[in-house]
Amino acid sequence: MIPIFISAGDPSGDIAGSGLIRSLQQLEENLGFLGLGGRKMCEAGQSQIVDPDKLAVIGFWEVARKYFFFRNLMLQTISTIKKERPKAIVLIDYPGFNLRLAGRIKSLGIPIIYYISPQVWAWGKGRIKQIADLIDMMILILPFEKDFFDKAGIKNQFVGHYLFDDFDPKLIKAAYNDDSDRIALLPGSRPQEVERMLPTLIKASEILYRKKKWRFVIAGVEGDIDYAGYLRSTSIPFEIVKGKTREVIAASRLALVSSGTATLETGIIGRPMVVIYKTGWLTYSIARALVTLDKIALINIVAGKKIVPELIQSQASPQNIAHEAQRIIDDRELTTNMVHDLNQAADLLGSPGASRKAAEIIRGYINC
Repeated sequence: MIPIFISAGDPSGDIAGSGLIRSLQQLEENLGFLGLGGRKMCEAGQSQIVDPDKLAVIGFWEVARKYFFFRNLMLQTISTIKKERPKAIVLIDYPGFNLRLAGRIKSLGIPIIYYISPQVWAWGKGRIKQIADLIDMMILILPFEKDFFDKAGIKNQFVGHYLFDDFDPKLIKAAYNDDSDRIALLPGSRPQEVERMLPTLIKASEILYRKKKWRFVIAGVEGDIDYAGYLRSTSIPFEIVKGKTREVIAASRLALVSSGTATLETGIIGRPMVVIYKTGWLTYSIARALVTLDKIALINIVAGKKIVPELIQSQASPQNIAHEAQRIIDDRELTTNMVHDLNQAADLLGSPGASRKAAEIIRGYINC
């Protein structure tokens, strides 16, 4: 078997990585996969060198608290790469770890391909030279990234967004039912996110419930997160649905969404949303000093305008979230325009086939 090393450290990277592995397997049957990733990549055939649940850490302080874990993981990863001598190394997002890894293994002479670019266009322009020195090819999933990397003189190719390969086609730009009595809550996929977002979303739901008896559905992820535990202090009914986030979004009038890939999923389906973002004070202070964009929701960034409202840190109060949600609910014209703009933004992201295109690029770096 020809070894390929893939490093992904969060749930969205796991989705992209699993699609990539399957596409590579279709192109070359004699490939073997090892590295870092989640359950989906494991199911697709990758041998993981660490428990996936230990990788999903966000925030500067949160990562710092696990310094010794990540230091040992780096040493273990480098040792594995030196031992197995993969024909190619594919890094998927997760820049805090993956760019450091690239710097430590560049001298081995193995092609290094980056799939899903770090968001250097938002916060890390100082890392451009680092990427230029370390990475042989950038495989891009967001349309505006190509111009950015072209200007930086970094070899790149835009393939479209991997989410389309993971979507049920009938959910892409699904017909909108503005009479639906459901509101979806998407508090994130990591325990840290859920801990920060869900209590606030529950309180916002209580405010909305006073005006109309909405059906609130928490779109949960499979795993050990105790969603029910967050509901013990509320008196209004909630439904918890795990592993069917997109179906929950599609059946809803509105979604309250934690900033991240979920805003793209909600946008691809075409559902109005209120985006919130809350993190630790230190992490936010550092991010605010680094980020140069005036938008945080990926769907807004892709569109180049604020289609959907964003509430950050102290702005993301239950009262403000409920106010923005009610504003969308009450204004049919606003809702119609929002759905239209989301559908247009989804068109910019490409079409199915991104995983196959990425696999074909990577195959070109493998001496089979």
